[in-house]
Amino acid sequence: MVSQTAVSVREGKIRCDACPVMCYIADGKAGACDRYANENGALVRVDPFTILEQAVESGSKAVKFLDNPKEVGWNGDLVLAHKSFVTAVGAGTTYPDYKPAPFIVSQNHAGLDMVTVVTEGIFSYCGVKVKIDTDRHLGPERAIVRAGDEVVGHVMTGEYGSQMLSLGGVHHLTGGSKKEGRVTCDTLLKLCNREAVNLTIEDGAEVTVQAGKAPIVNGVPEKLMRVGCGSATIGMFAKQWQPFVDEVVVVDDHITGVLSEHQAGKVLGMVPTGIKIIGRRSTPGRYFQVSQPGTGWGGTEITDPLDILGEFKAKQAWPGLRLLMISTTGEQWAYFELDDELVPRAMPLPHSLEASVERIAENCEPSICTVLFMGGAGGSLRAGVTENPVKLTRSVKDAVTYVSCGGSPAYVWPGGGITVMVDVLDMPSQSFGYVPTPALVAPIEFTMRLTDYRSLGGHMDHVQQVEDINSQVERRLQSNSDMNWPMDQSNFHWGPS
Repeated sequence: MVSQTAVSVREGKIRCDACPVMCYIADGKAGACDRYANENGALVRVDPFTILEQAVESGSKAVKFLDNPKEVGWNGDLVLAHKSFVTAVGAGTTYPDYKPAPFIVSQNHAGLDMVTVVTEGIFSYCGVKVKIDTDRHLGPERAIVRAGDEVVGHVMTGEYGSQMLSLGGVHHLTGGSKKEGRVTCDTLLKLCNREAVNLTIEDGAEVTVQAGKAPIVNGVPEKLMRVGCGSATIGMFAKQWQPFVDEVVVVDDHITGVLSEHQAGKVLGMVPTGIKIIGRRSTPGRYFQVSQPGTGWGGTEITDPLDILGEFKAKQAWPGLRLLMISTTGEQWAYFELDDELVPRAMPLPHSLEASVERIAENCEPSICTVLFMGGAGGSLRAGVTENPVKLTRSVKDAVTYVSCGGSPAYVWPGGGITVMVDVLDMPSQSFGYVPTPALVAPIEFTMRLTDYRSLGGHMDHVQQVEDINSQVERRLQSNSDMNWPMDQSNFHWGPS
C-alpha cells in the first residue's frame, strides 16, 4: 500500500494534503474522498497501486485488465521489469503542486533506459463525452441533461447512428451551486468507473447509460445500431431487393431512401412506381424531414410507415405493385401491395424477402454506450514532472513524451496545453476517484527516454528503478493484447518511421 508522511498531527488525527480539502483523519478512518486513510498514524492510499504486464511476448493468453491474476496462472512475481508498466492507478497525487510526482520509475525496455512519471491528477477541468448508439431521438441539440434535478451537461450533435452527450466540465463542477457540483462529480465518477447512470433530457427521453452496455431509452433496451442512413441502405441492398419487389422505402429521420428513384435502382432498371414521399426531396431517391424526430421507425415519431406516403400517381403506379417499407436497423418492416384503387394494403412478408430483411439486422452492430473521459492536465501535473512545466507540454506535442491514462492510450488534443481523452473501457477497473472540492481523480502517465527526462529538467533525484517499488505494488493486471504498449518505440518521434 502506498503511504506518505503526514503533514501534521492534531489530537491523534493526521492531516492529509492530497487535495485542497486538507482533511484531518482519525486512526482507522478514511478521509472525505475515501482515497486516503490513517493507518496507525501513516497516511496511506486506499486504492491498490497497479501495474500492467505485457504477456504477448511469452505467448500466453492476454486477458483484458484481469482483476484476479491467479486465474491465469500467476507465479506470484509482481514486477517483471522487461515487460511491466507502472500505472498511476492508486499512486497518489502531486497536490499541493510543489511536490514531484509520487512515482518516477525507470526501467530498461528494448535496450533503452525509459522513465515513466506516474501521478493521479485532480481534474477540476474534466468531463465525459458519451456516445450512445441508437436511432431513437434522445432530445434536441443543446438540450439540458439532468441527473436527478441537477443540470450536468447537454446534448451534442448526432453522428451517424449515435447520439452524443457532453457531461461535466468546469462550469458544472464549480460554476453552479454546491449541489450541482456534487451531483456532476458523482455522475462523472460513476460513468468513468463503468457504472450505470440515469439521465433525463429536457424535451426528450430518459436514458440509462453505462460504458460497454446497451443504452436503455424510456425503459426499453436498445439492440442494434443502424446499418446506414436510408439512402445508404438502399445502395447496399438494392440488388437483393430488385428481383422480388417493385419499391422499397427505408424510413429514416435523416435521409429516407426510395429504391425506384435512387441511382442504385435506376442502374438496376427499376421503373418509376408513382410513389409520393411526404418530405423534402434532396436528390433522386433521397428525402429529408419525412417526420419529426422521435422513438419510432428510423428515429422518426411515426409508428405507421404509411404516414409518410401520399397518393400514388395513377399514371405510373399499378394494381399489385409490391412495396416494402423498412427501418435502418431492420427492426421495423411492413409489406404492402396496391389494390385496384392504388391504395397500399398490408400483406404477409413473402418468403423471398425474408432473407434481405434479416440481412439488414445482421449487418447492424450491437448498440452500446461509449464513455470517453476528457481532462486538461494543468500546472500541478506538469510541475510534478519537471520544474519547467512548459517543456513537458512541448515534449508531448513533439512526440518526445507519450501520454497514457492507466496504461491505456490517450488521445492528446492539438493546440495548447495537454488535453487528453481516453476510453474508460480500456482502463483498469476502478481507475477513477474524486475529491469533494469537487473534482475527479484520474491516473495519467508520462513516458519518455531517461535522457529526454533529464533534458526536460525532470526531478532526477526522485527517479526509482522499477524493482525498487516491488513492495508497494498491490495489483497486477494483464494488458489487452491489442493495446498500444506505452514504451513502444512507435510512440516516439525517434522510433521507427
